[in-house]
Order: sequence, then structure tokens, then C-alpha cells
Amino acid sequence: MSSIEISLITFAFVFGGAMLGILLRANLPEQHLATESKDAVKIGMGLVATMVALVLGLLIASAKSSYDTQNSELTEMSSKIVLLDRVLAHYGPEAKAAREQLRSLVVRVIEQMWSKDSTGHSQLEPSTTGGEALYDRLEALKPMDDSQRSTQSQAMNIAIAIGQTRWLMYEQRMNTISMPLLALLIFWLTALFVSFGLYAPRNTTVVAALFVSSLSVSGAILLILEMYTPYQGIIRISDAPIRAALAHLGQ
Repeated sequence: MSSIEISLITFAFVFGGAMLGILLRANLPEQHLATESKDAVKIGMGLVATMVALVLGLLIASAKSSYDTQNSELTEMSSKIVLLDRVLAHYGPEAKAAREQLRSLVVRVIEQMWSKDSTGHSQLEPSTTGGEALYDRLEALKPMDDSQRSTQSQAMNIAIAIGQTRWLMYEQRMNTISMPLLALLIFWLTALFVSFGLYAPRNTTVVAALFVSSLSVSGAILLILEMYTPYQGIIRISDAPIRAALAHLGQ
């Protein structure tokens, strides 16, 4: 289920709860709407509102941290790609084939991570064949002196570091919001908005305010889910760092 679908479901539950509260107000006996009842409901819902605010704040902070981590790792990987190319350039013309293979591998990564397949999702899993082929080509270099031997060793270490970062980025895509926690949060929001509608007057201004409030909390859920999936959806990490790296390859 996509993040937009989940946010729409959240909006339906939350705004539907508010409308249910307004309908219940018209059908409840008068004693249920007395001041004492209203105060009791306000105390209980105040506790729920506090929990909702805390959980939403923590989830947004966690999602933002995950998004920033992925963005930082992409920049780090891009810088290592340029560094690997420069190291191979210092090795000599014998490394030309490895540099060309590195460039084609970067092009393939961009196509996989920032384009969508038939299911509408980016292909985030690293290509083991491409990375291993590059490593094998680096290992097959025949250094003629100590300088080339040292350069070859540095190039292989950088290639391993790039591969580690790439797999780390892939594995971290599993860091997402817990579905039971999300369901509980939606339940809390629904209960909270039922109480809002229960003691609110029935007029257009109130309905509009509840509509905007429901839309806002649904947008917060959308924001959280989108930041946990930074390579697909609406809020996507920019490919500018790796494209900038690609522009410097082979120079």
C-alpha cells in the first residue's frame, strides 16, 4: 500500500470520526452533553492529544533522520566514485577499461534508483554482477612498480567502500514505520476527532475547521511515510550528487 493511500485512509477515518461526533451530538440524551460529561471527555481526550503529539513528533524526527542519513550516504558514495576514478587515472592508461566500466556502472545505478519499473517503484537492490565485475577488473591489473601496486590497492579499497555504502543504503530502506504503531496512531486520531465533533456546534465553519485539521494530520502521516522511502514517491532524494560525480568521470 502506497503512502498516499495510507494518508487517504487516515483522512477518511479522522474526518469521518469528526462527522460521526457531530451526528452523535444530535442523537445523544441531554445528560451526555452536560458540563460534567464534557469536562470528563476533555480530560481523557487531552491525554490522548498529548500522546498523539508526542508520537507524531517522534515519528517525524525519526523519518527526517532516516532521510538525511540516506542523502548523506548518497553524497559520500558519489565522492568515493570520483575518488576511485582519479586514483585509476593516476594508475595509468592500463586502467582505462576499468574507468569506462565504472562510468557505465554509475549510469546503471542512476537508471535503477531514479527511474520506475512497471510496478511504479525504483529498483533499489544493488547489481552484484556489475560491482563484482569492476572489482575483478581492478584485481586483474598488472602493476609494473611499487607506485602502481599501491595505487591498485587503494583503488580496490575504495571500490569495496563504495560497495559497502551501496548495500547499506539498500538495507536501510527496511527502516520504516511500524504498521501496528501507525494503526494505533490512526485510532487515537479518530477518537480525538470524534470528541471534537461531539461537542462542536453544527455549522459550516466547524466542519471546515475539522476538514482542514484532518487534512493536516493526514499530511503529517504522508510526510513520515514519504521520508522513509526516499527513492520513490513524492519526496525523493535528488540525484544531483551522483550526476555531478558522473560528469567528472573520465576527465
